[in-house]
Amino acid sequence: MIDYPAALAVKMVVQTGSFEQAAKALHVTPSAISQRVKIIEERLGVSLIERGSPCVATEKGEWLCRHLEHVSMLESELAKHLPNLTEMRSSAMQRITINIAVNADSIGTWFLKAMAPFVQDTGYLLSIAIDDEDYTAEWLERGRVLAAVTSLSKPIKGCRVSQLGALRYQATATPAFIEKHFTNGIAEGIAKAPALSFNQKDRLQQEWINRTMGRTITMPTHRIPSTQGFIDACLAGMGWGMNPVHIVHEHIKSGRLVELVPDSALEIPLFWQVNHLAANELTNLTRQVTQVAKQFLIQP
Repeated sequence: MIDYPAALAVKMVVQTGSFEQAAKALHVTPSAISQRVKIIEERLGVSLIERGSPCVATEKGEWLCRHLEHVSMLESELAKHLPNLTEMRSSAMQRITINIAVNADSIGTWFLKAMAPFVQDTGYLLSIAIDDEDYTAEWLERGRVLAAVTSLSKPIKGCRVSQLGALRYQATATPAFIEKHFTNGIAEGIAKAPALSFNQKDRLQQEWINRTMGRTITMPTHRIPSTQGFIDACLAGMGWGMNPVHIVHEHIKSGRLVELVPDSALEIPLFWQVNHLAANELTNLTRQVTQVAKQFLIQP
């Protein structure tokens, strides 16, 4: 049996980042929190928290935190039928945090439009992890999140998957950048013209080159881990990059940005995967995500 007061101590340390803040949230002393964490770690025979500033969960600790989220959601559903249960639950358990992994461009274009009505209706809190769409599935596999927007169409073990549509990207740059770096054509200058990439995981620019040029070309690149910063850098003439059409549409229309190669948009299919243990409790979230995705993403 899990010692739930001790498990809750672990969750609050991870959520607040320190033993002191967890103690304040649970209205106990820091030594009491430390003792509870020590007891459950000894009983389970694993380390659950990496002590530091801030404190973070170990892989095993993340699984325990996700379990508590499942329990909290089940209790929240049960409380609809047993109102007196609400009074018996601690305030810390009542505030449910949903951990989700999402790619930055979805956050910057459509995803928050799906989240807003859900959190307003449920009172749930969100903790969103940003990663490349090719890697968000790993967050689910490791038990760090309950749901993810991912490019992986195959269901992750223990998860349910829903098709969302495709996010369309255009390779764009300013007219001045194109005039400076592509005097002899795109194919000729692409190996030397500075590109923009989100981080080392970002393969969109390289994928566009492979599809458009028919070959792999290594190019210099700036790394800017921000969707808005990416656009601003492009507008400032720092480089060319793959930008979501929702964001660059007006810039292209006004002439501030130009497609490097007309009609060469790249479409990245996206999928919504949810841990099956929480899927029923997150049915409304899944419905909201898929409905908003249909409005913003390219449908098959």
